[in-house]
Amino acid sequence: MKATYFLIALMAFGACNQDMKNKKVSLLELPKSKKDTTTNNYFGTIISDPYRWLENDTAPDVIEWVENQNRVTSIYLEQLPNRNTLRTRLNEIWNYAKYSAPFKEGDFYYFYKNDGLQNQSVLYRTKDLKQVNEAELFLDPNKFSDDGTVSLASVSFSKDHQYAAIGIARSGSDWNELFVMNTHTKLKTSDKIEWVKFSGATWHGNGFYYSRYDEPAKGKAYSNQNEFMKIYYHALGSDQKTDKLIYEDKNHPLRYFNANITEDERFLIISVSEGTSGSEILVKELFNPLWKNQEIVEQPFKLLCKGFENNYEVVGNNERQLLVRTDYNAPKYKLVAINPDNIEPNQWTTLIPEGKDLLEGVSTAGKNSLIASFLVDASTRLRHYTNNGKLIGEIELPGIGTASTGGCKKEDETIAYQFISFTEPGKIKFYNLNTHNQENWLSSQSYAFNPDDFETKQVFYPSKDGTKIPMFIMHKKGITLDGTNPTLLYGYGGFNISLTPSFSVSRVMFMEQGGVYVIANLRGGGEYGEDWHKAGMLENKQHVFDDFIAAAEYLISEKYTSSEHLAIHGGSNGGLLVGACMTQRPELYKVAIPAVGVLDMLRYHKFTIGWGWAVEYGSSENKNQFDYLLKYSPLHQVKKDVKYPATLIMTADHDDRVVPAHSFKFAATLQENTHASESPILIRIDSKAGHGAGKPTKKLIEDATDMYGFILYHTQ
Repeated sequence: MKATYFLIALMAFGACNQDMKNKKVSLLELPKSKKDTTTNNYFGTIISDPYRWLENDTAPDVIEWVENQNRVTSIYLEQLPNRNTLRTRLNEIWNYAKYSAPFKEGDFYYFYKNDGLQNQSVLYRTKDLKQVNEAELFLDPNKFSDDGTVSLASVSFSKDHQYAAIGIARSGSDWNELFVMNTHTKLKTSDKIEWVKFSGATWHGNGFYYSRYDEPAKGKAYSNQNEFMKIYYHALGSDQKTDKLIYEDKNHPLRYFNANITEDERFLIISVSEGTSGSEILVKELFNPLWKNQEIVEQPFKLLCKGFENNYEVVGNNERQLLVRTDYNAPKYKLVAINPDNIEPNQWTTLIPEGKDLLEGVSTAGKNSLIASFLVDASTRLRHYTNNGKLIGEIELPGIGTASTGGCKKEDETIAYQFISFTEPGKIKFYNLNTHNQENWLSSQSYAFNPDDFETKQVFYPSKDGTKIPMFIMHKKGITLDGTNPTLLYGYGGFNISLTPSFSVSRVMFMEQGGVYVIANLRGGGEYGEDWHKAGMLENKQHVFDDFIAAAEYLISEKYTSSEHLAIHGGSNGGLLVGACMTQRPELYKVAIPAVGVLDMLRYHKFTIGWGWAVEYGSSENKNQFDYLLKYSPLHQVKKDVKYPATLIMTADHDDRVVPAHSFKFAATLQENTHASESPILIRIDSKAGHGAGKPTKKLIEDATDMYGFILYHTQ
């Protein structure tokens, strides 16, 4: 039966491929974008910004521009051959049950489950993990809205497990609201917290800490610069207006502050950062067994780790020793123990020294264990240590992939982790901290595709300067390397973020069509530690683009594809990557998909939290940094009468991370300077969606249908 099903599917897609080659899609005349005479003077260099008016996303003329662009794009995409076939197939292979690794709170194990096509995953709980089918529904975010555009952003349980603070996000915005739920009755309390961003709830006593900004000006919530983040404490049952201000910094408006409590509630930790790289740690002792009569005195915050040249993360404590993962004198990171009374680095105790593998993360586990996650050529290794840093052993994983675990509480004896590869959705396992034995949770599942039909390999190719760059290549088994395969090259290359193996339903559909999917682990990411990151940031950012261009050239030279069959895709910082590479080497690609991209490198820091990226990119307000930013800023490198790849720019109206003005201005500039008859330059602006987090399944399938339909039409 299964073989018959796959044969029918392949026959259908064979017909789909033929239709892709035969049908001609027509393009309506693109809307004209008005221009004005706006300019900026950067250190004597005058830069024209004729589409500055598109930054005001709530203005009537911008709303009209969006409607006109979406109309043309929609008509074009609807003509794509077998678009409905692609959508139908995506729905088929998306429709399988998806589970998260369980975590324990009180008497219950909690886990997320999506039946298959639910817009948002549902939170369940059970006292017996062997009776998962009888698990109790705890919280269903699908009931928060009719269209699934309200998502769970965070869930945090009080220490006595009587309450849960729930964070929700609307339409993909970074703004969160918090409400409190009684875990016994599942009823909401009167507590409501607004204007929270990049923060959940950290419980302590009869309430919790959280970070927020002041309420933004009306109509500017999704665009105005966010300044002066503050930490508050909310007591249960009180009004937010009465919440106690715990920490602020009136001298530094552009800093992030986040509060955490050690599991024993002994220390309140504040992590401070000026952007996406570098941090500082402040600590306040909340109790000490040596204090007389257990009298709690109001302690001041003390400096634990001085910022902002290095990264610091408190992962737990051994009584009065705070455990900190850091890259201080250790580009591949180490774990140290720091006494808050002796904070000088020469007083630290090294528990896990820096080694040849990247120490990606550490979590506390059980009474006296640590679980450390390492990266080896962008693939996870898990190792079990005592809380004093003695290696117990390596946790055997099912293969090459990504393993993630959130740790466990001191009273627990097992830790759950989820393992995912490129070709399988994932396995959930329990590891016993005492016996070191493992067991699977849930039996194997069936899918509407066969994972064994595909293969993945890792290659290392030379970049422009000779640096070896790792790259994963995925495709159906047995493809012919004749240079005609539709190929999609994906990259990110920034912010110390590693691209490790992950599973994607839409990737399976693309490979079923004969597509080759490629992920390049570019410099600027975190795959090999801070040195790898720094090699692709600030004045070294061009290395990232060189790495991506070299990846494309490798795929062509090895006959995986050719320029006529090659597409490039990336989102956010990856959108910048695509924008820079398509303007630097437009002849190298047939299709470009810059999604929610940072495309105006001279003004990105003026919106929402864009200022936090200056440590990664630099700022146009600095003369030396302006010079190199201008050289690669996609918006400013568009040239007249150049044949650019067929381009589908993707963004969303509620993206308050990378505001849609980047994409608006880039689209208008490309359209102005490109002949539509040579390559379509389209922009797709999603509604009630943001940067990507929390997007409902229905929208994810719509996104994939349009993106892959566009790619396949132009590359087959």
